[in-house]
Amino acid sequence: MAKKKKGQPIHGWLIFNKPLNMSSAQAVAYIKRVFDAQKAGHGGTLDPLATGVLPIALGEATKTMGYSLDADKHYEFTVQWGSETNTDDAEGDVVKTSIGRPSKQAIEDAMQSLLGEIQQVPPAFSAIKIDGKPAYARARGGEDVAMQARPVTIYKLELVDIRSDAADFVVHASKGTYVRALGRDMGRALGCYGHITRLHRIKAGSFDISQTVTKEMLDETLENGHSPHEFLLDTKIALADIPAYMADPLELTQIKLGRTVKRIHLNPGVMKVIGPAGRLESLVQVDEDGNVKILRNFVYETDVVK
Repeated sequence: MAKKKKGQPIHGWLIFNKPLNMSSAQAVAYIKRVFDAQKAGHGGTLDPLATGVLPIALGEATKTMGYSLDADKHYEFTVQWGSETNTDDAEGDVVKTSIGRPSKQAIEDAMQSLLGEIQQVPPAFSAIKIDGKPAYARARGGEDVAMQARPVTIYKLELVDIRSDAADFVVHASKGTYVRALGRDMGRALGCYGHITRLHRIKAGSFDISQTVTKEMLDETLENGHSPHEFLLDTKIALADIPAYMADPLELTQIKLGRTVKRIHLNPGVMKVIGPAGRLESLVQVDEDGNVKILRNFVYETDVVK
């Protein structure tokens, strides 16, 4: 007999405004408790010292997390000039210092060299695995971790404000970009060193800071005896860029059973199948001949989110 899963079969997305000093794993555990959910996962890690948009998927929405993980990200951040740390942020130990401070023109010139596709060396204190072990675990254990450069794309980098010893920026970057490394490299290019003291994610793919729900909002909702389900977004919201295909009940049954359905009016490519109830039911691949083949099915035990 299969063991019954703990919690309720809750499906949907909660766009959490992650507070300072909470890890992404802790945020997921918190949301699971709030919703008494069987299953949850996040759509893109944020460091404990970072705040902002952390998309958290519940139930069947976890099957769409890959689309959030692959998406571009937007951040606001602050770089403190004059010192570099071993973690590239304010949490680490200072390893290099300088009395030099950059001018506005020097900062803008350095920014230009970091635009477009670049080779970025991730921080040694990161979750990237080296021989199966996270780099941060090796670094904390005293190992001299040699991180390999990898390509990332900086689509936009804007200087927002400048002070004598710090500057504020906004960046739009591809997945896999470490803003901590961006601040570190900017400090090195300026010859004055630098590290991140503030990192706030304002957008992750289609998820925007305006959609976020704070811990205070959720705690207050529970304290007042109200349901947190009002904050849940539809399972299919992470697939906003994928065209939709409305299937009738008979056709939906065929698709769910894995049978090939032919619809020559559909354009080739990946499509999301929406059932009569308006829910995301499947992801399918349509070939050049109009054959509709299943990629992934979504199974709901409850109609909490429609």
